Amino acid sequence: MKMLGWRKTRPVSLALQGGGAHGAFTWGVLDHLLEDGRVEFDGVSGTSAGAMNAVLLADGLQRGGRDGAREALARFWLAVSASLPFDLAFGWDAESVTLAPALKLMRQWSHYFSPYQLNPFDHNPLRDIVVEQIDFERLRVQSPVRLFIAATQANSGKLRLFRHHELTAEALLASACLPTLHHAVEIDGEPYWDGAYAANPAVFPLFYECRSDDIMLVLLTPLQHENTPRSAQEIRDRALEIAFSSSFLHEMRAFARLQAFARRQVLPIGRLERRLARSKFHVVDAQDFMRRLASETKLVAHLPFLESLRDLGREKGFVAQIGACVRPVE
Repeated sequence: MKMLGWRKTRPVSLALQGGGAHGAFTWGVLDHLLEDGRVEFDGVSGTSAGAMNAVLLADGLQRGGRDGAREALARFWLAVSASLPFDLAFGWDAESVTLAPALKLMRQWSHYFSPYQLNPFDHNPLRDIVVEQIDFERLRVQSPVRLFIAATQANSGKLRLFRHHELTAEALLASACLPTLHHAVEIDGEPYWDGAYAANPAVFPLFYECRSDDIMLVLLTPLQHENTPRSAQEIRDRALEIAFSSSFLHEMRAFARLQAFARRQVLPIGRLERRLARSKFHVVDAQDFMRRLASETKLVAHLPFLESLRDLGREKGFVAQIGACVRPVE
């Protein structure tokens, strides 16, 4: 287990998982880290909602330092909550919130009709928010952090990482493009889907291309569930969750095996082995809380729900900063 009881500023790389509205938890974690001030951000890898948070963090830092980043994150999530023309949810308690009947019906239709039929003009409120709030041209030239935004090539299943010098609004939207809800995003003639199919998130670029030996993993998907799904919808949701998590878990198991090998070596070792031996992976999550949430709540852009997740993220970020144990991914 790793301790994050840091008394002075040190560089950290971030790996931010996707999860729709649950990404407001990551907003809270970042908000605390920015307020606390003991972390300097080296590289940030993000997928889907994690990609949104990553780019907002970089854009805010570039415009106005830590306070600018906090304002950028808050402005984005508030805009998301206000972007839809009707209330998406019932219930005020975070654990009992559920989708409004109209949205539940639309979710059912997505099993039988493609977004090219249900949404022929590809209306996406997120596009307007992203274009209005993020200065991509400036980020491409002078991003204060290394960015790695994951998308999946729809025709091959291969991972595509957009680095900060390649970033556009379309690249960011590609990372969050669920194919059951939105048209594939075309970039240079190549169609892209949600990056979580290929990496949720990609950790390897933080190891190979960044300087920091500390990598903080902000996870939204439970690593272990207590109950087996029974209904058809629950089974579909769990199958998608497993698909979204598998590449990340394979990558972390590979890192664990390589680190164990590097730390057992007695003879002189090379630069790669030394880097492996001293690298530390820290997990910040809310497993007990997240596993109680229905999968459909990833679509609940309901301000009280988002704020409750933000507050939980701030709490978990605080626990990490004061030096409580943070679980390694096995």
